[in-house]
Amino acid sequence: MTSGTRVIADLYRDSVSLMKISSTVDSLPNVIRASCIMATPANINLLLEAGLLSSEISAEQNEVLIAIEAKDKTSLNEALDLAEDELRKRPTINSNSEQVSESPEAYSQEMALDINTEANLVLISTPGPYAAAEAFKALKLGLNTMIFSDNVSIEDEILLKEYANKKNLMVLGPDCGTSVINGVPLGFANVVKKGNIGIVAASGTGLQQVLCLIDEGGGGISQAIGTGGRDLDSRIGGLTTIQGIKALAKDQETSVVVIISKPPSLKVVDSLIEKVQAMSKPAVLCLFDSNIEDPKVKNIYITETLEDASRTALSLSNNEQSIARMDETRISELLYHVPKISSDRRYLRALYSGGTFCYEALSLLNGKLEDLYSNIIFPKTTLMNDPWQSHGHTLLDLGDDLFTRGKAHPMIDFGIRNERMMEEASDPETAVILFDIVLGHCAHTDPSSAIAPIINEIRSNNKVSHPVMIGFICGTEGDPQNLSLQKSKLRNAGVLLANNNAEAVRLATKVIETL
Repeated sequence: MTSGTRVIADLYRDSVSLMKISSTVDSLPNVIRASCIMATPANINLLLEAGLLSSEISAEQNEVLIAIEAKDKTSLNEALDLAEDELRKRPTINSNSEQVSESPEAYSQEMALDINTEANLVLISTPGPYAAAEAFKALKLGLNTMIFSDNVSIEDEILLKEYANKKNLMVLGPDCGTSVINGVPLGFANVVKKGNIGIVAASGTGLQQVLCLIDEGGGGISQAIGTGGRDLDSRIGGLTTIQGIKALAKDQETSVVVIISKPPSLKVVDSLIEKVQAMSKPAVLCLFDSNIEDPKVKNIYITETLEDASRTALSLSNNEQSIARMDETRISELLYHVPKISSDRRYLRALYSGGTFCYEALSLLNGKLEDLYSNIIFPKTTLMNDPWQSHGHTLLDLGDDLFTRGKAHPMIDFGIRNERMMEEASDPETAVILFDIVLGHCAHTDPSSAIAPIINEIRSNNKVSHPVMIGFICGTEGDPQNLSLQKSKLRNAGVLLANNNAEAVRLATKVIETL
């Protein structure tokens, strides 16, 4: 094996572009690991921790650093050349016709506004230390701001959101991975139909799941506002969420409002309830680990899962269709195809690319399965000392920084998940491996093809007894990856497919209970 680096001077690419290039290079047959990053001190430290760098490297923060480990020198040089070629390609935009045109160069937000005078929103995807400064520039220009970047301090988030609130502007984020504004998908967003359901979400994959289920059920979206995962923290006070609720309350195209959150501050939840009560429109709440009781107000509907939130929103929007339920008959049909499992195999191992899916699964399993372990904090769940080693029933958020150091997000790069899947399958105590696949813009272009070979290898290596593979795809027929084709590939690999995360968890529980 050999490793090497290359520095590309005076070049900037956003984090999503860099993650996709890293994933492309990493998938080359003789490449072991690859990473393309902006050469900030924090990013360089991540590569040092990941072992892709053996020592400090001379690079400036306005330069791109390529670090690759390959099987031989020839493969290394070819991979470095490919990465540089991808980095130097000019960004393109789709025009209204089917042609693709080069976008004009803009070296500042002011220049971008001169090019697109009607723009009212900036998407910021810079290294975290610079994101807050760029967001302040946008706000001072009178622009709403979506901050895709993470590693922005909570102090800066508070300053940004309070300033925006005074200027009647909105800050989506930081660490806002998904939004759909005026029909335009931003970040890791799915292609969905236009409609009358508006969503405000302090959750990326939670928002994507509801988007997709509403689309599947024949409904459509007016606006989908991502707020960043910390917005319902007591220090932030739900500033963007409250702005989103007020905006959707006034929006003539929105007749139903859905509010989604990872575990929120209960103090902030009380404030949200007050704001929602003031609306004339029905509101559907799915706030994990909030333990809120139904306030018995006619326009508020409390739901426990993303599936239920979507189904309730569809019903309230006067949609004639709904989301198909996996009834007992369907579960029995799937269980019929479950292969014989060794009596030693008795534990569930869930490998999620979305943190909200992990929260939802833990909420569903609390009280049903004992010995729950996770790398995220949740009631009645043991926080793992070593997330690299599973114990009992283990549910992992593989999008956590620990797993993505020096690697792209697991929605883009399947390397970490595939490795972990092989490890879990080789554990003689693993009965079920549960996983998600997320489609949409910026995600892996053909995720089922990336994971199916690993599943086939697991099945061929464990012909006598291997874990049951249960999965679900978060996506729509409009997504670029072709949802139907992705489902077909997984079924051909022997995966039991559920329609959503809640269904997948219920199915996995049934399998465990029958052992």
